[in-house]
Amino acid sequence: MKSKVAIIQTPPVLLDIEASMENAIAALHKAAEAGAKLAVFPEAYLPGYPAWAWRLRPGSDMRLSVTIHERLSRNAVDIDGGDLAPLCNAARDTGMTVVMGMSEIDSEFSGGTLFNTVVLIGPDGTILNRHRKLIPTNPERMVWGRGDARGLRVVDTPVGRIGMLICWENYMPLSRYALYAQKMEILVSPTWDCSDRWQATMRHIATEGGCWVVSLATALKGDDIPDDFPGREQLFGDPDEWICDGDAMLVAPFAAVTAGPLHRSADILYGEIDTDRVALARRTLDVTGHYSRPDIFSLHVDRRPMPPVEFEDD
Repeated sequence: MKSKVAIIQTPPVLLDIEASMENAIAALHKAAEAGAKLAVFPEAYLPGYPAWAWRLRPGSDMRLSVTIHERLSRNAVDIDGGDLAPLCNAARDTGMTVVMGMSEIDSEFSGGTLFNTVVLIGPDGTILNRHRKLIPTNPERMVWGRGDARGLRVVDTPVGRIGMLICWENYMPLSRYALYAQKMEILVSPTWDCSDRWQATMRHIATEGGCWVVSLATALKGDDIPDDFPGREQLFGDPDEWICDGDAMLVAPFAAVTAGPLHRSADILYGEIDTDRVALARRTLDVTGHYSRPDIFSLHVDRRPMPPVEFEDD
C-alpha cells in the first residue's frame, strides 16, 4: 500500500499556542492539497521546542528560566481540556492521519508538570495514541517530567501501522524492540537532533526494524524567535544563526533514504511510503521473528498507567 507523506519542518511561533496551531493547520491543508495522507510535525511543535534550556546558565539565569517556563506552561497543550480540537477537526476535514509533538500539561493530577508528548490523530479526528517521552534529555529535565509507557503502542491507520518515539528515545534499544514486536510498519521519530549521528541512527533503525522511518526537527533560525520572547537578545541574539537545521528525511526498510534530508529549509518534505516493502525486508532480517531468540532473551514492558495517586470512594 502506497501513501504520500508530508514531513513538515516549518517553525511554530515560539511560546504562542494559538499562532502555532494556526501555522500547523495551514501546513496541514497545504499538505492535503499536495495529496499527502500522512502529515508529521516536529518534536514539541506546540508551542515550540525549549531550545533555551540548552543555553540558560545554571544558577545565574534562574529568574529568566522561571519567566520563560511560566509562559510555556500557559501555552502548553491540555489534551483532556480539548486544546487539540482545532487540529483534530483539521485532520477530519482533510482526511489525513497526523502526528503532532507538543508540550503537554498534566491537568489530571498536578496541574503543573509538563510532558514532552506526541499524539497520533486519525483521519476522522480521533486521537489514536498519546505517548509521553520516557526520559527527557539532559537540561530538558528542567522542563518536562518523565512519561509512563502507556503510549508505547503501534496503532493501525489507513497509511499503515504507526509507532512513535521522541528524539533520544530512539537510542534506547528496548523501546525500539517493544515497537518492533507490534508489527510496526512506520516509525515516526520527531527530534531536535540534527547531527550526522542521528541520520545514521535513522538508517540503522530502518535496517534493524525492517520498517519505514520518518524523522524531522524544526528548521529554526534566530530571526524566527518572536520579538517578545523573554531574554531574546541574550539567548538568540544572532538573527542569521540556524538554531536547528531541520533535516527532515524518509528512510525505507533496509536503510535507503528516499527523501531528504531537507537541510535548513522551512518547508515541507514529501515522500512516498510503500508498506508492502516491510514484509520483504523482514524476509532477511526479522528481529522479533526468525532472527530472535526468545529462549535466551526476554523483554517485559509495563504499559499500565502509573498515576501518582489512586482514590477509593464509597
